Amino acid sequence: MNEKLKIKISIADRVYPLTVEPTQEEGLRSASKKIDIMIKQFEENYAVRDKQDVLAMCALQFASQLEQKQIEKTEDNQESLERLKKINDLLANYLEK
Repeated sequence: MNEKLKIKISIADRVYPLTVEPTQEEGLRSASKKIDIMIKQFEENYAVRDKQDVLAMCALQFASQLEQKQIEKTEDNQESLERLKKINDLLANYLEK
């Protein structure tokens, strides 16, 4: 039986209690650390008046990284499909001979 874990995650000096699957714990803790690092970078590099602004910028940064990976994955899949079509054409031509 999978027992859920009760953990506390800290983001931007606020603690969030969560109930998660054991397999999710490491990812959540890692993500919260990355968010806090990014918050510090934004605060050091930009004149930030509000934590909400910093959190919005972090969300935008992570979302854009995810979108970019999806775009690259789609492009990679398209390249692979084109290569497979070329190989298929070569095999079809070879077998016709």
